[in-house]
Amino acid sequence: MKNILSTKKLSTVQKDQLLQQGVCVVDYDAISVTFLDFDVPEVIDNAIFTSQQAVRSFLEKSQGFLSIKNCFCVGQKTKSLLEENGLKVIEIGQNAEELAQNIAKNYKKSDFYYFCGTIRREALPKALKREKISLFEVKTYKTALKTKKFDQKWDGILFFSPSGVASYISENKDQTNTHAFCIGQTTATSAKKHFKSVVVAHTSTIESVLEKTIEAL
Repeated sequence: MKNILSTKKLSTVQKDQLLQQGVCVVDYDAISVTFLDFDVPEVIDNAIFTSQQAVRSFLEKSQGFLSIKNCFCVGQKTKSLLEENGLKVIEIGQNAEELAQNIAKNYKKSDFYYFCGTIRREALPKALKREKISLFEVKTYKTALKTKKFDQKWDGILFFSPSGVASYISENKDQTNTHAFCIGQTTATSAKKHFKSVVVAHTSTIESVLEKTIEAL
């Protein structure tokens, strides 16, 4: 039986999927998220979301009183969450860099509101500002690291964000001689600073990370 650690709580179905393939998982939330108050116009023409947490925070704040005409997002899961709540997605990227390129190419004269967390990468805002595209950043949630020390050796560790990597590493610098399975290239870039073996999921979903883990182990 292989033993892995997930830095995000998994569902019962997801755990069973691993167990059926001979993989035992210990899971915990390596980060915590707190939604923040923010002020924006009641009607927004173009909004950018690079995470599901930003979408959830916006939805909780808006309560039907705020509307967005066009959404631009990263990842299929974020797109699905937006559409499930009646918001129209007109552009999607596999990562922030790809989304920024698409916006710069096709929407250069548009103004954007960027809904993000207090910890966010510079890639997208830098790229858009370089193209002189109007961008208003709105901090909608705060990410905090929930550090935890592990003495057990793992056959693999699942990571779902750069913050998750930072949280794990802060207490387990000596526990990196294993495989790091990452949800996307951004997370993988952070993991490569600490792990020699880094595997990236085909798509930015938990299910894809699990499939890669089963395939590798």
